[in-house]
Amino acid sequence: MPLSFKVPIFDVKNLNFSTRGQQILSRISLEIFNGEYIAIIGPNGGGKTTLIRILLGLNEPTSGEVKLYGKKIKDFKEWSKIGYVPQRASLVDENFPATVGDIVNMGRVSKQSIFSRFSDADKTAVEDAMRKMDVLNLKDKMIGTLSGGQRQRVMIARALASNPEILILDEPNTGVDMVSQKRFYALLSKLNKDEKITIIFITHDVGVIADDIGRLFTINQQVTICNTPKDTLSCDEMSALYGIETHSIHQHKHHEH
Repeated sequence: MPLSFKVPIFDVKNLNFSTRGQQILSRISLEIFNGEYIAIIGPNGGGKTTLIRILLGLNEPTSGEVKLYGKKIKDFKEWSKIGYVPQRASLVDENFPATVGDIVNMGRVSKQSIFSRFSDADKTAVEDAMRKMDVLNLKDKMIGTLSGGQRQRVMIARALASNPEILILDEPNTGVDMVSQKRFYALLSKLNKDEKITIIFITHDVGVIADDIGRLFTINQQVTICNTPKDTLSCDEMSALYGIETHSIHQHKHHEH
């Protein structure tokens, strides 16, 4: 079914956002549909994180409209449908006194009152989330002893513990080496394909995932939407226009599907 016949999960119309007299987002209109896999790129200060915060109801737009599952954000109540991993979430203090299991358990707290005991369903959801991100074998390890790539996957598992329909990641690869990044993107792609989770993430380097992205949004105060990322990602003009690191894109070989 063509995208235009579906009701979008996110429906953004003529969004503007200013702060301290500075225009951060200007006339942004976009739709995001169930099951999509979307990368958001753009220069520092271009408004990427601000847009995500508005989609999550954390910032209020100066003008324009945002609907979530057909409802205005102020009327939307089902926030457990959205898993969010903010910037630098995996940069925890080495001495932080929590195991991997403790961290992922936190993702279930929103599902229950703080005083209620963990049910069998909670335990199953937590184990499933750890299994999906390949960290179940680390559940008794202290979070501070893990590598950047392992911590990154733990933070995604925490977001997955509430069984969200949407996963939003803000620059999840901070401090993570290229091998771990590729493994991580393979897991994300699997979540999107097998679990039908809608994935939206901000990144500086789209080369490693060029094959899997469904659409690419470039945010630089305004939005440019690309429905054929593979074509766009091979263009040097992307670097010139938006200051994006595209060095790895040219080394990336597309697979035949």
